[in-house]
Amino acid sequence: MSKSIHWAALSVLTLLLLPFLTLAQVAPDTGVVHSTKNPSQIAILHWYDANLTTTFPVGNGPMWMAFDGANLWVANFFDNSVAKVQPSTGKVLGTFPVGSGPQGVAFDGANIWVVNNFFPGVSNANVTKLRASDGKVLGTFPVGMGPTGVAFDGANIWVANSGGNSVTKLRASDGKVLGTFNVGAAYGVAFDGANIWVTGLVDNIVTKLRARDGQVLGTFAVGAYPRGIVFDGSNIWVANQVSGSVTKLRARDGKVLGTFDLGSEVEGMAFDGASIWVSHGGPSQTISKM
Repeated sequence: MSKSIHWAALSVLTLLLLPFLTLAQVAPDTGVVHSTKNPSQIAILHWYDANLTTTFPVGNGPMWMAFDGANLWVANFFDNSVAKVQPSTGKVLGTFPVGSGPQGVAFDGANIWVVNNFFPGVSNANVTKLRASDGKVLGTFPVGMGPTGVAFDGANIWVANSGGNSVTKLRASDGKVLGTFNVGAAYGVAFDGANIWVTGLVDNIVTKLRARDGQVLGTFAVGAYPRGIVFDGSNIWVANQVSGSVTKLRARDGKVLGTFDLGSEVEGMAFDGASIWVSHGGPSQTISKM
């Protein structure tokens, strides 16, 4: 090969590779490049550094919470509203009216479901469905007596009826009741990917039911007066109101992995992909991050 042909071939090759070489030089790293986070945890939509001891004021009588992938929604029992809170700063982004005595909150991927408990003499036990993007009410649906906790199983909404000793299963698309299952003094509800976990307020237990058909798979002892409950991708966390503590159980078999004292009345719980958030009733009126 002559020298001129050789240089011509090199020139053509350089021209062909130039765009790729330039792209490699200027393209920044995207996504998570290095992380110590557990990739098996569900609900990980973003991570940020925060002061682990921070508490944020919300409405009057904060109860339970849900994380929508960007923000926390907190039910304010005495204000008959839910507050939308930015978890990285604690800033309240909006407050939206719902029914009387809101307690449980759940996110279905697009909407927020809020359980409205009833006050004495008021017959309005139901759940309110709000659009997460703007808080617009999309519907209100009746459930059992004294509804409290709520959870989403990927297709359906489960509501714990403390007054009816049962859980109600509703289709998330239209709120149609698909079944009611007896579980004792039901209060909080969580979904672990296959099963529904329900806190038993009077018996100090949690009950595990198969989401497909509501069959009871087991009951497990926790602290005094268990209320809020949440799943972190591997474990079940239970807020024990009277004990002022949180119990961590392995979802696979219900084994207790630890009990953590928070030193004040605890109510609802939420998981943001890395941390557990707990709401405090009584005089505190705050939420804490574990």
